[in-house]
Amino acid sequence: MKEKENKEGSHKNIWYGAGRQRIEIPRTILKSRVNSNSMLRHLHICSIGYYPKAKDHFTYRKKGLPENFLFYCVDGQGWFQIGKQRYEVGPNEFFILPQNVEHSYGSNPDHPWSIYWVHFGGESLPEFNEVQEVQKHFKPVSVKSDGEIIAIFSRIYKTLELGYSIDNLLFANMSLSHFLTLFIYNARYFSASATGKLDCVDSAIHYMQERINDNISLQELSSQYNYSVSRFSNLFRQKTGYAPIDYFLQMKMQKACQQLNFSNRPIKDIAFGLGFDDPYYFSKRFRKNIGMSPKKYRALWMNEQQE
Repeated sequence: MKEKENKEGSHKNIWYGAGRQRIEIPRTILKSRVNSNSMLRHLHICSIGYYPKAKDHFTYRKKGLPENFLFYCVDGQGWFQIGKQRYEVGPNEFFILPQNVEHSYGSNPDHPWSIYWVHFGGESLPEFNEVQEVQKHFKPVSVKSDGEIIAIFSRIYKTLELGYSIDNLLFANMSLSHFLTLFIYNARYFSASATGKLDCVDSAIHYMQERINDNISLQELSSQYNYSVSRFSNLFRQKTGYAPIDYFLQMKMQKACQQLNFSNRPIKDIAFGLGFDDPYYFSKRFRKNIGMSPKKYRALWMNEQQE
């Protein structure tokens, strides 16, 4: 082992070099303490590491891994390949390799990358990989950070260095969810504050929020962004899973729940205030979205507060 550690480069898909940090959680620990724990088995860390200036870093896996693999390049350059598709990777870019997919990757020989990486698995991984926002990152994507990404990585790493107690595993894996969110939903953390711009779907949702007490047509929404009704509807559904007006009605129902909880306003007044001309239609939509009538919802809420 010492001979390999003194020789920089990859050996059996593991990189050896100066400054390497790597923690591989033993399979016995994953089996006895993670997979058997209802809070941990759904999504959890399998291994984690940092490779600085990873010269001669190269890996090929014909069958992929049973886990996902997130790479975050902070310096230098590299590449990865899935199937016949090859991608170049540079500083401040990251990508996710999905489980059980043939892949290869390596650092640029002239400008080797410095990378933070994490393998993560769990019962929820197949469902995680079906999320459209996750699939967008099966290729390199630029990521912004104010230092929080590296700070969370360091806390996770230092915690796992202290051993695999349940408390340490809980802290590390609860932190994993936030760590992944900083990558996958990076724009929600940084784009609005950095550029003041939102994509058309996020902008439309903010517009709906501002007009929550009004009626908005699909034509009005799509014309705001110079899209046809069908194009805008497709974009909106791709990102949210809902048609635009259905999403708007759900927002109205959420607002109605708040008013039913925290005011004594009559139900018909709440309906009128949210832009419904017909209280009966309001009740019908409320039942469809919330699963019960507004009257029953308010009664249950009041009973819960008295218990």
